[in-house]
Amino acid sequence: MEKTTSNQYKSSLLLLLASVVWGAAFVAQSLASNTVGTLTFNGIRFIIGGICLLPLLRGHNIMPGRIPPKKLIGGIICGSALFLASTFQQMGIALGATAGEAGFLTACYIVLVPILGIFIGKKCSPLVWPAVVIALLGLYLLCFSSIDEGIRLSGADAALLMCALMFSVQILCVDYYAPRMSPVALACVQFFVSGIISLVASFIFELAPDPAGWIASLSSAGSWIAILYTGIFSSAVGYTLQAVGQRNLSPAIASLIMSLESVFASIFGWLLLHQVMTGREAAGCVLIFVAVILAQIPIKAVWVKTDTSRA
Repeated sequence: MEKTTSNQYKSSLLLLLASVVWGAAFVAQSLASNTVGTLTFNGIRFIIGGICLLPLLRGHNIMPGRIPPKKLIGGIICGSALFLASTFQQMGIALGATAGEAGFLTACYIVLVPILGIFIGKKCSPLVWPAVVIALLGLYLLCFSSIDEGIRLSGADAALLMCALMFSVQILCVDYYAPRMSPVALACVQFFVSGIISLVASFIFELAPDPAGWIASLSSAGSWIAILYTGIFSSAVGYTLQAVGQRNLSPAIASLIMSLESVFASIFGWLLLHQVMTGREAAGCVLIFVAVILAQIPIKAVWVKTDTSRA
């Protein structure tokens, strides 16, 4: 019993560290958004993340070139969803969302996943519905501004809400394909797929219109620090910490700990970027976090799924 408890504590600490790593990644993304294009940034960091996972494939006796085509399809589908989610996320940050705001809006996927799961036959906790109501109230306080013309949603917030929706789709795809292939192989393939799609798109929409500006954006040390951090730590290290940490914890507890990334995003945004929220925005974040926790409370016959391929 003592050994089991000790392992649970260690696993909890590993997942907490993963949350810290992911929270700091929002700061890196904020810094990169000032210089590097959204598609270029995501393309390079995901390729780096995929390369970092290649040694883990060998550790699981998996040869990258010998993954069956049928299983590669799963990675391609998950990678395409990850491409859309990460593009909307980086776009929202580039449009002016703070690190904390981006973290809390992205965390809404935890509330959305059970709802979308209903359409594919998954069971949903009764607590999800009050969580949705609380999340909507939090979104109103965080995202919407009352003006004379009515209610306005900023472009940054709209992009981040689309990011949360696409992360929900990506998680459902992972839930379907993970039992059919190695989670490490799935994560590796989807990183490369997302990175390749992003780079191809960046050549068309960012390099071709302004080659000189594209080269200049990658010439600063700050840009590469952000890219390397999100590629190595947020993707490869964060995934490894999650994979090891979840071994001795229930999915509900693991999800709860990992959802703290939104809190750490706000803390790091305040400490490193001096980003401060208004009282209204802070109240919205608190409500969203309450909704996230409520949606993860374990109840009999509740389906709970965590994202095993965070980027």
